[in-house]
Amino acid sequence: MLVSSGLFSNPVYTLNDLIDMANQTNPVMDVIQAKEDAAKAGITVAEQYLNPNVGVAVGPSKTRQAPIVEDKNWAIGISQPIEFSDVRSARKQIAESNLKFVDEVNKGTKINLMLNIKSAFYSVIHNQEILKLAEADQKVIQDIRDRVELRVNVGESPRYELIKADTELLAARRDAQAAKLRIQESKFFLKGLIGKSIPDEFELTGEFPQSNIRLNKVDVTNLIENSPRLKQLKAASSVFENKIKLEKNLVNPGLTLSAGMNQDPGIRNYTIGVSIPLPIWNQREGEISQAAANLREVEATYEQQSLLLKRDVNAAFQRYLIAKEQVMTFEESLLDQAESVLKVVEAAYRFGERGILEYLDAQRTQRVVRKDYLSARLDYIVSIMEMEQLLGSKIME
Repeated sequence: MLVSSGLFSNPVYTLNDLIDMANQTNPVMDVIQAKEDAAKAGITVAEQYLNPNVGVAVGPSKTRQAPIVEDKNWAIGISQPIEFSDVRSARKQIAESNLKFVDEVNKGTKINLMLNIKSAFYSVIHNQEILKLAEADQKVIQDIRDRVELRVNVGESPRYELIKADTELLAARRDAQAAKLRIQESKFFLKGLIGKSIPDEFELTGEFPQSNIRLNKVDVTNLIENSPRLKQLKAASSVFENKIKLEKNLVNPGLTLSAGMNQDPGIRNYTIGVSIPLPIWNQREGEISQAAANLREVEATYEQQSLLLKRDVNAAFQRYLIAKEQVMTFEESLLDQAESVLKVVEAAYRFGERGILEYLDAQRTQRVVRKDYLSARLDYIVSIMEMEQLLGSKIME
């Protein structure tokens, strides 16, 4: 639901809000629905019966022997093509397989859309954290810089200390401006993913998932069969299998029943008949071979994609392990160590035991550690989302 807060003049959205809005207003959803409707219409087409044919003919007639008599004759006839049940069944199976294929393609499209939204959302959250750090550092360094300027003006400190403080202040401002730019870029990207329902100016609220998500490599590998890529290829394989059946059955597609009446001067004839095509010259060898070749191509592509998926999933899992280890290292030691060092140096600086340069170095070191921690946390989330995209399965709540 939309978050309402007096702290924000713009509407505030959560990740679930963005996903719900995208499901309702993103043009991709209309494309997905159109593809599904077209595939369902294909089943209706496959179930349709062939229309009958009606023919009418009329003309003059004249006797060949005397006395010559002129009159007219006419004829009417109707015919009904009838497909054999195996032809109709194969055609319907193709349409149903195509519907399943379209469904799998649409599922993959939805998954990619949702993951793109999540990626852009967490990018905004990440850069908002970076911005908070930069603004806090900017305030602290500004205070330090003002004190250094005062000491330089009274001759208690050399001017290079003021230059050093100005340099650190400039770096903090640069970090803040870069974070603001990245936030705007991610928001523009999000707006393109959501659709027209989201206003030009908006805010996001949310947190990163916990860093204690435990994944087992065997369990992750077992999910490869659920990959949208492989499901799409399986559905395509079913389409071509049924296509082969249809082409074979079309060698003897059906028969045509006919009935008619001929009216000549003084005589009326009634006829009834049946016609069956003879597969003498064309036994659809080309069409059958073409469908079989397409099936082999899809099956080979399936095997290739299975190997590529295993490779990509293993690589993403290794990135997940590395990122998780980095996040845990920061959370268990580096963050506390950087904070402790800064407090010690700050206290020493206030008592005159350390110089301004050492204090600024400690300040910069802590800022770098915190930024690296946020980057490691983002890499951790991205590695899990990569596996979600490859596997088509939700791993991260």
